[in-house]
Amino acid sequence: MTLALLACGSAGGGVEGGGETAITSLDGGTTPATMGASATEAVDTSAGATGSPTSSDPTGAKFDVGGATDDVDTGVMPPSCKVTDDMDAVGECSKSAPPDSFEPDVQWTWQGPASDPFSIVAPLVANLTDDNADGEIDLCDIPDVLVVSANSSGAPGVLGHAYVLDGETGTEHFQISTPVDHTVTPAIGDIDGDGLPEIVTAVAQGFLVAFEHDGTLKWTGTTPWPDVYSGAIALADLDNDGDVEIIAANFVTDHLGVRVWTAPVAAGNWSATAAADLDGDGALEVVLGNAAYHADGSQYYSTPQVAAGYPQIADLDDDPMPEVLVMNGNGITVLEHDGAVKYQDQRPTGDPLGFTGWLRPATVHDFDGDQIAEYAVSSANHYSVYEGDASIVWSANVSDQSGIAAGTAFDFLGDGIAEAMYADETTMFIFDGAGAPLLTTPRTSGTLSEYPVVADIDNDGSAEIVVVSNQYLGMPSPTVQVIRDVDDRWIQARRIWNQHTYHVTNVREDGTIPQYEPPHHTLLNTFRTNAQIEDGGLCKPPPEG
Repeated sequence: MTLALLACGSAGGGVEGGGETAITSLDGGTTPATMGASATEAVDTSAGATGSPTSSDPTGAKFDVGGATDDVDTGVMPPSCKVTDDMDAVGECSKSAPPDSFEPDVQWTWQGPASDPFSIVAPLVANLTDDNADGEIDLCDIPDVLVVSANSSGAPGVLGHAYVLDGETGTEHFQISTPVDHTVTPAIGDIDGDGLPEIVTAVAQGFLVAFEHDGTLKWTGTTPWPDVYSGAIALADLDNDGDVEIIAANFVTDHLGVRVWTAPVAAGNWSATAAADLDGDGALEVVLGNAAYHADGSQYYSTPQVAAGYPQIADLDDDPMPEVLVMNGNGITVLEHDGAVKYQDQRPTGDPLGFTGWLRPATVHDFDGDQIAEYAVSSANHYSVYEGDASIVWSANVSDQSGIAAGTAFDFLGDGIAEAMYADETTMFIFDGAGAPLLTTPRTSGTLSEYPVVADIDNDGSAEIVVVSNQYLGMPSPTVQVIRDVDDRWIQARRIWNQHTYHVTNVREDGTIPQYEPPHHTLLNTFRTNAQIEDGGLCKPPPEG
């Protein structure tokens, strides 16, 4: 089906529809779907919900918090607005949506002001505002969407602004007044242990900068980041000491932005350095495309024969240890956990060499319900899902020769088969488990480092999709659009997506960065996809069938 946007909204404000959305099915029939009320009204975003910020389930069972199974001996329920799941175990999901529940609809769109109409980095989701005015920012508030936009479609050195939008309606809460690099994907998390998330990104010349949850400037770093262009920030407690480190390209700072160490290997432009426990010792390594370093900066491995690129960490061969999937301009490379090359520079679809051919972040997920992870990645002319050995599961034609966009995946129906999402220069796609398009939504972009994200952004117990766009090709497109099921029947996702290298266990749902991060490759084994939550904790869909 095709979801055609007929209204983009007014500058600087969210719009709930503002008209009708024409949904065209694959057999050619067209029906109008009326969207909601204006962004200034309380909006019904779930079947039977009131639409107010406090309409979430009072038991907290919908969220990644303690549910009815906790404290069964005493009968005492934990605070419903607080996270209690420590992510050390993942159960099997039991809930599913009806098979006919895939009816996407536009929930809201937001158009950036004339000074900042273009967005080319991934949107983020976290709780940043006290929506119910109870004096706390917690899971009983509506999640917020953080979007960076500017009057540029990717030119180096151009500054823009970060905007915080209400997840339910798209209403703009505030603009962060300090200009930021519009090509850098920020990170959100509690870096100072005060119980509130901060926003970390970069300003002119690549100096790191941190803002409080309300946009107040917290600090500005003193060391420039030369390769800042199209970079991404990551947050992690590398050494398990309770203090959060900030990772960007080939360097690490403390939570105050003071440089701790710099690796001798450059990450290069277009980088999204990751953190993961590669050697199984409980501490995290900093993983670049062609090297990895222990928490103290000492080298774990170096692979100079592999070009710099995007690293993704997951178990791709069903053994006890993770692999490092590297995407660079030469194609697909997979390294063992110790840096040994498993295979290198594979280009199964035949797309040409070069950064616009293969330098793309990847997504790792169990796409086909066989309990073994596959990975999905775009190339200049294809979006493809691969087995761990680089054999093609399916491949779809796309058009993306301008940038380095990524995709994501989520099992919206809870049937064990994940849907894949990807946005190229003209279209946002949702593919079924065989690679057939379930949805095509018009959008335009020069595709720098953005990708769709999935989260429950309005506390209604159902996942939504957040997509950014820009007018790089000269066609009108909303800066942000949010897509939901027309009756909010999709399975619930977590309510957070905090950084480019998001892999679920790197952050708790309230923005806390774990002191001891559970190894994601043994629990969910995903990368750049969100998890389902059920009865207070993470869960995995059952196998297909």
